[in-house]
Amino acid sequence: MQLYNTLSAKERAALIAKAGKERLTISFYTYAHIGNPEIFRNHLFIHWDELDVLGRIYVANEGINAQLSVPAENFNAFKKHLDSILFLQNVRLNIAIEQSNMSFLKLKVKVRKKIVADGLNDATFDVTNKGIHVGAKKFNELIEDPDTILVDMRNHYESEIGHFKNAITPDVDTFRDSLDIIEKDLAAHKEDKKLVMYCTGGIRCEKASAYYKHKGFKNVYQLEGGIIEYTRQVKEQELNNKFLGKNFVFDHRRSERISEDVIAHCHQCGNACDTHVNCANEACHLLFIQCESCAQQMNNCCSDACKEIHELPFEEQKSLRRGKEVSNKIFKKGRSEVLKFKK
Repeated sequence: MQLYNTLSAKERAALIAKAGKERLTISFYTYAHIGNPEIFRNHLFIHWDELDVLGRIYVANEGINAQLSVPAENFNAFKKHLDSILFLQNVRLNIAIEQSNMSFLKLKVKVRKKIVADGLNDATFDVTNKGIHVGAKKFNELIEDPDTILVDMRNHYESEIGHFKNAITPDVDTFRDSLDIIEKDLAAHKEDKKLVMYCTGGIRCEKASAYYKHKGFKNVYQLEGGIIEYTRQVKEQELNNKFLGKNFVFDHRRSERISEDVIAHCHQCGNACDTHVNCANEACHLLFIQCESCAQQMNNCCSDACKEIHELPFEEQKSLRRGKEVSNKIFKKGRSEVLKFKK
């Protein structure tokens, strides 16, 4: 019985292109007690592989966090399977604002200690004592209130290309880094201000709201469904969109445009740009913002050194990176000293 992906991304992309069928990009999460994550993981893989689901899914004792794509024609069968699982019945599905058939090219269902790497010891506080969930209309009202402090719970490379007006955007590399920084910076307002948080789809705020209530914040709110659901409600209810720029997403699309505002700059020349790319040198793979002009000039690389390597024959490139750790893939998103206009 197949329990793991057997096709390369290139092979899968070719199959998707040949099939010519529309796919839907979806994300969802839920906190629930899962007694045996490994068995649950295998159950999901077997059923979802049959439905041609592709994506990145994390399963843990505390629940599930899923980002995936499914053929539109299989959506009803996929939803039926979700509803057959007690704690996933009628789970909120965040449908991507901008669709792409190539958003995911492999099915990866992984067992993790947590569905979000928050670095917290959940035994030290009540994770069920969460903040107040609000929809787009109430959220818009709250963030116009002078007694509100609005905090972006995402990382620096996410908020750089898009965020809500007047939001605090911590310059952090990880979600865990932001928790203590925000508490320290807002310590004087634990009782007199409303703490309103948002993230991509809501999952980071779910744990953060309980953490901040534990830390003494009296009025804690979170945007239900995050930026993705907010955008849907804004369109559906014809509300004023308060989000500026793009919403960063963790798949091959890299972002969804929410407004026409371009609030970021090319990390190489400083011109207005909000397009994330990965350095074409596979030994680097640095995530950074690059405009079309710099992409052409630098051959899609982040530096002259990477450009020189990328222009070498493929086998020589492989030889140079053999046995070396590609640390930029995880730890240096937009932080390299070669990026002159990274702010």
